[in-house]
Amino acid sequence: MKKSGADTHNAFMIAAPSSGSGKTTITLALLRLLGRRGLRVQPFKCGPDYLDTRLHSMAASCGLLASTGINLDSFMSTEGHVRELFGRWSRRADASVVEGVMGLFDGAEKSSGSSAEIATMLGLPVVMVVDARSMAYSAAPLLYGFRSFDSALNLAGVIFNRVNTPSHYSYLEAAARDAGVEPLGYVPRSEAIAISERHLGLNTSASYDREAVINAMADHVEKTVDIDRLLALSLCSRPVALHTVPRPKGSLKIAVARDEAFNFLYHENLEVLARHGTIEWFSPLADRRLPEADLICLAGGYPELYAEKLSANRAMCNAIADYCQKGGRTYAECGGMMYLGKTLTLKEGTALPMCEVLDLDTTMEDARLTLGYRALTMEGYLGGELRGHEFHYSNLKRAGNLRNIATVKNARNEPCPTPVYRNGNTIASYIHLYWGQRPDFPGWLQSL
Repeated sequence: MKKSGADTHNAFMIAAPSSGSGKTTITLALLRLLGRRGLRVQPFKCGPDYLDTRLHSMAASCGLLASTGINLDSFMSTEGHVRELFGRWSRRADASVVEGVMGLFDGAEKSSGSSAEIATMLGLPVVMVVDARSMAYSAAPLLYGFRSFDSALNLAGVIFNRVNTPSHYSYLEAAARDAGVEPLGYVPRSEAIAISERHLGLNTSASYDREAVINAMADHVEKTVDIDRLLALSLCSRPVALHTVPRPKGSLKIAVARDEAFNFLYHENLEVLARHGTIEWFSPLADRRLPEADLICLAGGYPELYAEKLSANRAMCNAIADYCQKGGRTYAECGGMMYLGKTLTLKEGTALPMCEVLDLDTTMEDARLTLGYRALTMEGYLGGELRGHEFHYSNLKRAGNLRNIATVKNARNEPCPTPVYRNGNTIASYIHLYWGQRPDFPGWLQSL
């Protein structure tokens, strides 16, 4: 097997015909297995998911080799930005592993913004994960269709998931070869490697032993998947890292909430924030005072799971309210907005007081999923259209006299009713914005 060098490295995408096929399980296992071999592994995630990237970071970090999961999203950013991110984060990696989103060709509009678009854009070979629990030779037309649909796509191999027995795999192996796709092995069904999930996705709580599960995944996959052949198929030219002009570091003091209740953060947003000054982390759950700050950022997360503890920490609620009422600059997304409201009502009907900065109430009663890409123009911001993603089960129960400062559209360019509220120097909404391509956005927030 040839090894990566100055001009080559391993790079591939793990994709699937549909969600629920086992992409994340197999991606985490491969990240850990490659890391065990001493490779510096760089994980990426197609789409706007901020949970998978955290698990990717953990799975790819072995010993002294630390990695950070990075989002690649061709709706929230341009092709040039996707290429720049991939080149920059891959330049020191021995292997770059990209996990797709949903089905291979599922995009914001048809295949636009899909995993297939990003794989073609970056010249990545694609390894399909096919759930074969109720399938045998029917895998042949399935794979043939995915291989033939777009001639620009390189469907290099397939891993069959949830396979019953070695004899079951022999039928699948023959089907793959007849479809012109190389079989790379299979993964037997096992409840021991199932990932615990919550209503917003994969479980990321501190009490859940993710390390043990990831190691179990790696051990399980290693027995029946041909890792050496996967590496041989995925050896390709190293992407060119585009040179960017370094920006002078700002002097802002930026307080960012990060704990079990608030942790939905795009890494590239943090990179942009860091250019504007110094980030100091704080915990609305555990801390009783705010750091000294010119700007506070409250990310999304799971405030509903920690609502009693958040509500009981009146010292922090009062500190945030005092900061905002005195004109402090504050930006809050989704769970952060819920925390700034008057009350948060739990599923069983208990209403708990929050920070009472915004005249609104949110509720988990009759929870329904709101999901989709968003494009918005914001009053006063002259840096161009902002893009992001909305993903929540909670609802606004009541909104008082709050001013909406944005016009919001969905991925199909249709009007979307999601408001972006401004109250004094506080801006809050349900939308998770990606400002990796809008490096002036934190500066604009601070200038409010």
